Amino acid sequence: MSLNVICMKWGTKYSSEYVNKLYSMVARNLSVPFRFVCFTDDADGIKDGVEIYSLPSVQIPDGSPERGWRKLTVFGETEAQLKGRCLFLDLDVVIVGDLDQFYEVDSTFCLAFDEKKKKSKIGNSSVFLFEALQFKDILNNFNQNAERILKTYRNEQAYLSDMMEKKDELTFFPKEWCPSFKYHCIPKFPLNFLFAPKVPENSKIILFHGKPEPIDAIQGRSGKWFRYIKRTLWINEYWCED
Repeated sequence: MSLNVICMKWGTKYSSEYVNKLYSMVARNLSVPFRFVCFTDDADGIKDGVEIYSLPSVQIPDGSPERGWRKLTVFGETEAQLKGRCLFLDLDVVIVGDLDQFYEVDSTFCLAFDEKKKKSKIGNSSVFLFEALQFKDILNNFNQNAERILKTYRNEQAYLSDMMEKKDELTFFPKEWCPSFKYHCIPKFPLNFLFAPKVPENSKIILFHGKPEPIDAIQGRSGKWFRYIKRTLWINEYWCED
C-alpha cells in the first residue's frame, strides 16, 4: 500500500517552484512508495512525477476570506480517487528529516501540534494525516453551513481541530517532529542578533506560518522589525530540487 502525499496550489502566492521543491524533499525523505498529488488551478511549470488535478470546489460565501478552507476538500471525493493514508503538506514547509514515521502513526487523523494554541487544542494544518474518505462529513458540514461556520471559526484549522475533537479523533504528532521556524528555530532575544536559526533536534518538517517564508529566512528577512534573524543558509540544503 502506498502513501498519498497531497498539496494544493491556487492563486499567485506560490509558484510551481514550491511544488517542485516539495516533491523533491518528499522523494528524498520517504522510503515507501508514494503518490504525490497536487490540486491546482495552474499546472504550468510543475515537474514530471507530480500527479496534477483540478482544485475541488468548496462552498465559500462570496466576499469571505479564504483562510485555508479549500484544504477541507481533500476529505471528500476528488479526481485523484485517493485511497488509504494521506499526508497533506503546505507548500511552504521545509522537510529536514525522515518522513516514514508519519506513515506509521497509529491514528486515523493526526496533525501538527501548535504550541501557541495548546490550551484551545487547535492544531496546525500545515501538516496532517488522514484516512481517505473517512471524514467526508467534515467537508459536507462546511458546505452546508459555511456562513455559520465562518462566523464561529477564524480559519479551517480551528474548525477542523474542533470537529475532530468532538469525534474523539484529534491527535497530534510528537511536538519535536514539526517545529515552527518562527518560535523554535530562531534564538531568543537577544541571541537572535548573534546566532543564525538552527534546525531543532529530532525535527522532520519545519513549519513556516505567516512571516518569514523560507526564501525570506534564507536572506535574513523576518517580516517584522522586532523579530530580527540572521541569514539562514541551511534552508538551501533541504529546500531544493534534485
